[in-house]
Amino acid sequence: MTNALSIAKFGGTSVANYEVMQNCARIVAGNDKTRIVVVSASAGVTNHLVSLAHTPMTQQQIEETCQAIVDIEHAILNKLDDKADVEPKLNDLLEEMRSLAFHEEILHRDDLKDQLLSMGERMSSLMFSSVLAEQGVKTMNFDVRKVLRTDSEFGEGAPQIEEIEKLAKQLLAPEIKEAIVVTQGFVGADEEGRTTTLGRGGSDFTAALLAEALDAEACEIWTDVTGVYTTDPRITPAAHPLPELSFEEAAEMATFGAKVLHPATMEPALRKDIKVFVGSSKEPEKGGTWIVRNCEHEPPYRAITRRKEQVMVTVKTPKMMYAQGFLQQVFAIIAKHKLSVDLVTTSEISVSFTLDNPANSVAQRLNKETIAELETICDVKVEKGYDLVTVVGNNMQTAIGVSSKILSAVSDFNLRMICFGANPHNLSFLVNETDSDDVVRKLHSALFE
Repeated sequence: MTNALSIAKFGGTSVANYEVMQNCARIVAGNDKTRIVVVSASAGVTNHLVSLAHTPMTQQQIEETCQAIVDIEHAILNKLDDKADVEPKLNDLLEEMRSLAFHEEILHRDDLKDQLLSMGERMSSLMFSSVLAEQGVKTMNFDVRKVLRTDSEFGEGAPQIEEIEKLAKQLLAPEIKEAIVVTQGFVGADEEGRTTTLGRGGSDFTAALLAEALDAEACEIWTDVTGVYTTDPRITPAAHPLPELSFEEAAEMATFGAKVLHPATMEPALRKDIKVFVGSSKEPEKGGTWIVRNCEHEPPYRAITRRKEQVMVTVKTPKMMYAQGFLQQVFAIIAKHKLSVDLVTTSEISVSFTLDNPANSVAQRLNKETIAELETICDVKVEKGYDLVTVVGNNMQTAIGVSSKILSAVSDFNLRMICFGANPHNLSFLVNETDSDDVVRKLHSALFE
C-alpha cells in the first residue's frame, strides 16, 4: 500500500442530517489522499437503538422509537438528488431493525443487541455514500464486518489485529484503488460472522484499526470541535485548541477524561506511527490538532482533563504492617471482577485506589460484589462524590517548580489522593465533585492564561 493513504472518520453530529453530511462530503472530495471514510450513526439514532436493546418497552413504545429512527433516516433520504437506488436498501435495513426491535429475546441476548446496535452505522454509511456520490466522486458502501474481525465478546469485541490486517489487504485494498470506500465505525464480526460492537468510542477505534491494517499515513477524526483543547471549553471560555500533541500526551488526556479522544484510538496509531488529526467538520478551515510521535515543542503543561463520578476505595488492615502478599490479594480480587484501577496511594497499613464509576448498573453491581469480597480480608471504606482532575504535560517529574505551581493554584481546595511521578506526563488528584469546575478554572488561569 502507498502510505499516502488517509482515512477520515465522521462522528454522529457530523452525519446528523443531509446538510452536515454535505459538509463532510466536501471535506472528503477535497483531499485526494482520503480513500476510506468511517461513519458513526446519525446523531440520536444510537440513543434510540440503545433504548430498544436495553429498556423493557410496550409494543407501542417500540413502534414509536422505531418511527423516530425512520424519521431521521427518511429526512436524509428525501433530500438526495437520486434516491431510487438507495430507498429499497434503506427500507431493507429499517425492516431488519424493526424485526430485531420486536424480537422477544432482544433484552436477554447480547448477540441480538449487537445486531440491533449496528443498524445506525449501517444506515448512515449507506446514506453518506450517496451524498458523497453527489460530489462527483466514485464511491462504494462497504460492509466493515468483512474485515473488522473481533472475538465473540458482544458489546465490547476485542479486535484481532493480524486477522484485520490480512482481510483488509485482501478485501479493502483493491476497492480503494477504484473508489472512495464508505464504511461503518463501531461494528465488527466474530469468526462465525456474528455481528459484534466495539463499545463506546468504537468508531474512532475502527478508523485507527483500518489505518493500521493498511499502513495509512494519517487518520482524521472529524467531530464538532476544532481540535483538542487545553481543557473542556464548557468549563472555561479561555480554553483554546492545541495545534499539536504527542501520542503520549493524547493517550493520557484520553484516559483521564478528554471526551474528544478515545484511549484505544492511540494504540494502533502508535504501533504504526500514524498521524492523527482532530478537527471540526463544521469549520474545517479553522484547522485542528495533529497528534504525532514527536512534537516540535514539549511544554511542562499541555492540558487539563476532568473525569467525573470517581469512586475511592480505601482498604485497611493492621495485618498489612510488614506483611507480604496483602496487596497481591487485594488486586487479585479487583482483577477477578474485571475492574480497572486508576490511581493508587499507599501508607503502612492502608491502600487507597480509585475505580472509574460509569453510570452503568453492571459496574455498580460488580463494585458491590468486589467490595463484599475485599471485606473478607480487610476493612473497606468506599467514598463517592469525587471528580478526577489531571494536568497533562511533559517531563513533569524532573522540571523544577511544576508541582508547586499546580498545587499552589488549588491551595484553597481539599485534594485527595495526589498521584505524581509514576510517569512524566501527568499529575492527578481527586477533588469534591462540587469543586471540580472551579479547580479546573483556577488551574487553567494559572497555567495557560
